[in-house]
Amino acid sequence: MKFSVRVRGEWLQIADKSGTATVRWLGEEALRKYEKLEPATYPKDPSENGPKANKYSRAISEIRKTKGGAILDPEDTLADVLDDNDFVSVGEYRPMLRFVTTLEVLIACLIPTPRNQVLESDKPNPQTDVAEIKYIPEQFITLDGNSLTPDDLVMLGKYAYKIRISSEAEAKVREARTLVDTILEKNSVVYGITTGFGNFARTVIGRDDLKQLQKNLIRSHAAGVGPPLSPHKTRMLLALRINVLAKGHSGISFETLQRLVAAFNASCLSWVPEQGSVGASGDLAPLAHLALGLLGEGKMWSPETGWGEAQYVKTNINGTQLITALGAEAVERAEWVSRQADVIAAFTLDVLKGSSRAFDSDVQRLRPHVGQRKSARRLRALLHSYTYPSLYQSHRFCNRVQDAYTLRCCPQVHGIAQDTIEFVRNIITTEMNSATDNPRKEIISAGNFHGEYPAKALDFLAIAVHELGSMSERRIERLVNPALSELPGFLTKNGGLNSGFMIAHCTAASLVSENKVLCHPASVDSLSTSAAQEDHVSMGAFAARKALQVVQNVEHVVGIELLAACQAMEFLRPLRTTVPLEEVYRLVRRRIR
Repeated sequence: MKFSVRVRGEWLQIADKSGTATVRWLGEEALRKYEKLEPATYPKDPSENGPKANKYSRAISEIRKTKGGAILDPEDTLADVLDDNDFVSVGEYRPMLRFVTTLEVLIACLIPTPRNQVLESDKPNPQTDVAEIKYIPEQFITLDGNSLTPDDLVMLGKYAYKIRISSEAEAKVREARTLVDTILEKNSVVYGITTGFGNFARTVIGRDDLKQLQKNLIRSHAAGVGPPLSPHKTRMLLALRINVLAKGHSGISFETLQRLVAAFNASCLSWVPEQGSVGASGDLAPLAHLALGLLGEGKMWSPETGWGEAQYVKTNINGTQLITALGAEAVERAEWVSRQADVIAAFTLDVLKGSSRAFDSDVQRLRPHVGQRKSARRLRALLHSYTYPSLYQSHRFCNRVQDAYTLRCCPQVHGIAQDTIEFVRNIITTEMNSATDNPRKEIISAGNFHGEYPAKALDFLAIAVHELGSMSERRIERLVNPALSELPGFLTKNGGLNSGFMIAHCTAASLVSENKVLCHPASVDSLSTSAAQEDHVSMGAFAARKALQVVQNVEHVVGIELLAACQAMEFLRPLRTTVPLEEVYRLVRRRIR
């Protein structure tokens, strides 16, 4: 039997010729092979003695099947629990130092892994292009309308989970549906059920035309324009809509809700244009397009067939799910890039021979903002070392009195960005688990559909995250400018023949400049629509799209800074930086030479 085993991001082929080997043997053999093939990256524990098998056994924390994520008992034989050519992942314990993290913890800062996940790279034949992914997971998230988090939503978008509805949510949905059925039986006049919409609210619709009313609503409101949302963003939009409907305040039938779940689990996704929402009565146009495909009249996509016909029926379209779905992704990616910014800033500070004294814990205690103290603590952990690395020693007694603000003020600027991200996360999480419909067994024309909360929060997020990129671009300038870095101009040998990081810095400057325009708040604008019935709107969908673009631009900028810092390190050899930053350097050089 042969198995594909993942160790520390790499896949190894392991063969069991005996037919009697255990799961424990498979894990130990995978670690042994990994150490042989990647000796420079395998963690060494100087206190480790004794047989190698024991060493590898002690290193293993768990062994899982990749597909489905089931934990395997180390004592089971492979033939009993695995099939030939199965995929398996080995989790490891890691030795820790007092002030430094191992490579895995650094990777968690650089590329955090959401909780309770099988990694994207754990999937058999992992794909990078969302539109080409064929792997459908077996793990489930149970939605109840109350407990969905942004990281869960992002992973739902990335094909990590399927969806099921909780029994409590099912009961609430069925109960709410009885109210709609009662209205229809009594032929009551209720907005949106037996009347027209917007300025046509006073137009009562006859009983025989009610089904046509619902179809016409979706057809008329599916008026968006522009390129479509990517499949993973559409999955987030559909998942979030299902979660809100599962609260049991919308009047949807449980059978229709189950069909939406089936569409999500099969990745049957509607064509949803990006533009067309003003974020007032929710995201009407995008959600109408979502429903149109499920009605069988719009374009649909699935991983098996590409664009094709749908089999499912409509759902309600009143809600802020587009704003919130894009906002959830923006928040998650913003958190990741904020951690990356701390790690990369520490690297830049060290290669520029700056001082870490500004991050002293007593100094930070005098201004105890949560984000500032967290950022300073992370910087200290990356830069401090009992062993006094040679790079630190080289500038320990330099004549420089102060570092530039983009070096010594990192905790203050990065900290408020991190606090802002947490503030926005709370807003988005509340919005994700909120209904825009009715709270009890009566119809109330209220305003929960208004997108002002997420709109304002996401405008704030864009402004905060932009500063991470702005600081990063200025540090890139210090790296490539020989007058500031005392390194070769643009970090290249034979300047003139080679241009080095000259244009990479221009790219960073361009992205930062673009972000300055994108940071103008969308939510300060409002236009009256629907014949002045909807006379104040949030423009939240544009705020969400802008915030996501700002985050993406900052990701590129800090990535350029990381490459520049690694290149600067080349010119400082044989000097060495701290253990964690050396691990960051190795991580980068494993991918980019």
